[in-house]
Amino acid sequence: MEDPDNGNDIDVPTHFLCPISLQLMRDPVTASTGITYDRESIERWLFTFRNTTCPVTKQPLSSNADLTPNHTLCRLIQAWCTLNAFERIPTPKPPLDKAAIVKLLDDAKKSPHTRLACLQRLRSIALGGDGIRNKKCLDQVLAGVLEFLASIIKNDESTLIEVSGSSDGTELAQASDEALNILCHLNVSGSDLKRLMINDDLTGSLMRVLRSGSYQSRAYAMMILKSAYEEADPIQLMNVGPEFFGELVRVLKDQISQQASKAALKLMVELCPWGRNRIKAVEGGAVLALVELLLDMKSVSADSKRACELILMVLDQLCGSAEGRAELVAHGAGLAVVAKKVLRVSHVASDRAVRILASVSRFSVSARVLQEMLQVGAVTKLCLVLQVDSGSRTKERARDILRLHSRVWRSSPCIPPHLLSSYPTPTS
Repeated sequence: MEDPDNGNDIDVPTHFLCPISLQLMRDPVTASTGITYDRESIERWLFTFRNTTCPVTKQPLSSNADLTPNHTLCRLIQAWCTLNAFERIPTPKPPLDKAAIVKLLDDAKKSPHTRLACLQRLRSIALGGDGIRNKKCLDQVLAGVLEFLASIIKNDESTLIEVSGSSDGTELAQASDEALNILCHLNVSGSDLKRLMINDDLTGSLMRVLRSGSYQSRAYAMMILKSAYEEADPIQLMNVGPEFFGELVRVLKDQISQQASKAALKLMVELCPWGRNRIKAVEGGAVLALVELLLDMKSVSADSKRACELILMVLDQLCGSAEGRAELVAHGAGLAVVAKKVLRVSHVASDRAVRILASVSRFSVSARVLQEMLQVGAVTKLCLVLQVDSGSRTKERARDILRLHSRVWRSSPCIPPHLLSSYPTPTS
């Protein structure tokens, strides 16, 4: 093994190496099978990859397997490191148990100082600095942890706390922002978040964060809301207010982060089919924002493809209303950018784009719209759809649109001659 301090190779005693990682053990623990592993490796084996057997003996291990700290081996490793001028192995901290976290939450109620201390400790656990077992322990008292974090977010605590930074060791952050950060990184189900929204009335607090929070806290709030509304019942989905859609649109316009934008788009997909939500979204400026996002897309990465599909899915839903179609047609580049995405991104994107063009050509048609579809290449793209390997439903929609307006489009010089052979006749 290479010494990280001087780069020299050192022969490490084999019983100092973890059987899983084959690295020097920093926190040796012994499983019930009698084999000793490094705590981080065996916890990842058990809790992250959900294995149920001992990696060496293949004997069964329970998911809550007792891992006994091997203090003797740990001291031997530390002494060996000192003797060989190897990297110093610090004495491992004992893992937390449920009682310790309950006490931490109880102490948090005593004073503002202990509240902040509790928040810092929870951050250390939730963000991975304290090991997988400690995270599992946190899950056992999740209800209390969620209640504590919600109280800090609701009170909009602006007190600055010291947190671990990426460059100079530490940095300062607002307590409410850190509570959002922790809540985002916990293993919280959508149903738990839904109960938190109802019982602790957290929705209003998250809306306040979306209106006036930092970019990072707005991103956290957006992802929390998305997870919560995925479990919401129809009444809750229909009762979302217009201001909510306004904040979703603002998140999209500000392009806070890819994660926040995707969360906002997925939430719109979830909300738009219910009640008057399509109208609320249109009135909140959603169509304009979505068209601008499509215009800004330049890359063809997997992330951008998925984002494009989500944008077209939302636009398709909004164009199911007269207001949505009117907004799309009124935008100077609306029809053009939708047509451009046909056969350029994915089968899903092509299908959604053709659905949008079908909605416009059937229910919001005018002489100007028909001419614009010719000029921006929408009709040409529909002819191409009939020639390439696309979905049968997509081809059928394209054929119906072309057949519906064949009197205007079929003889147009805007259609390349080699595509006219695929143009359907009114009776075909």
